[in-house]
Amino acid sequence: MDKLVLFNNTIRNKLLNKRSGESKFGQHVQILTGISNIYEQLENLDVTHVILGLPEDVGVFANHGRTGTAKAWDATLKVLLNIQSNVFTKASNVLILGQLDFTEEMQAVLKLSPSKKKDILKARKLVTEIDDYTTHIIHQIILAGKKPIIIGGGHNNAYGNIKGASLALGKPINVVNFDAHSDFRSEEGRHSGNGFSYASAEGLLANYFIFGLHENYTSNKIFKVLDNSNTISYNTFDALEIRKELKFKKELKRTSEHICNNSFGIEIDCDAIESIPSSAMTPSGFSVNKTRQFLSYFAKQKNAIYLHICEAAPTKKTTTQVGKLITYLITDFIKSS
Repeated sequence: MDKLVLFNNTIRNKLLNKRSGESKFGQHVQILTGISNIYEQLENLDVTHVILGLPEDVGVFANHGRTGTAKAWDATLKVLLNIQSNVFTKASNVLILGQLDFTEEMQAVLKLSPSKKKDILKARKLVTEIDDYTTHIIHQIILAGKKPIIIGGGHNNAYGNIKGASLALGKPINVVNFDAHSDFRSEEGRHSGNGFSYASAEGLLANYFIFGLHENYTSNKIFKVLDNSNTISYNTFDALEIRKELKFKKELKRTSEHICNNSFGIEIDCDAIESIPSSAMTPSGFSVNKTRQFLSYFAKQKNAIYLHICEAAPTKKTTTQVGKLITYLITDFIKSS
């Protein structure tokens, strides 16, 4: 737990913009006062959701992606704390736990070159260390009976989410992944493109559904792997939104039949959302509103156990917009579950 940095009153007061006559989300969220016995504190706390930041882009670097995902957590906090606290947002039911501090790993990556194979292997080794910390904290939160809302970070952290949840529940879990990519690539050392394949190989992932796969960015090799699996199902963005061969609502139902009969996690990769600054930003993707409808639908299901929002990579210009997007997704999950 030595990586956990608790969210505290100092951070809260620094980021809060109080207004007379208004009640802000940040004024009513719960916080922990001590770092010891996290599990016991969580178990005894009257909250339903626990928000955690994973500010890192080591997994993205290890996957030859565009870094910047480490900035999404700070961008989110600034916006989230300053939305209204009301009957819809339920701030008092929420704990902002804090973040895992991956500064050491991030500093190590700064010394590496993406063009050197040896350096990429070093980065992939660092990702396995990040996996361990993520697994441990997610395990604690779910074991305490709370729903974690995890703000990445890269999609490499799906592995830690799945493993932590699986260990807490004592069984493999299902996952729905709203994503342009399958993240089911070869087990070639850990990175942001193979969290689900590693989880599957280790018996942690049961049924898996990829919602909105991009046909142009999925190899024949991956399609063969997906098509030959009894536990994996998918649809493509192109079939849904471009050719209109599939109906959105019908596909939500088909997805729920595949994953909702067991405890399941919801993964939202911001690469799937049109024009959102991310590690693989797309000019053609789902709208923000479609994304929110997708999330609300699955958050309502009784077996939903966590939400992971990842791969957003805000720039100075776009930091508020990215923060607003992630905040909408967080509150949609809280409102629906």
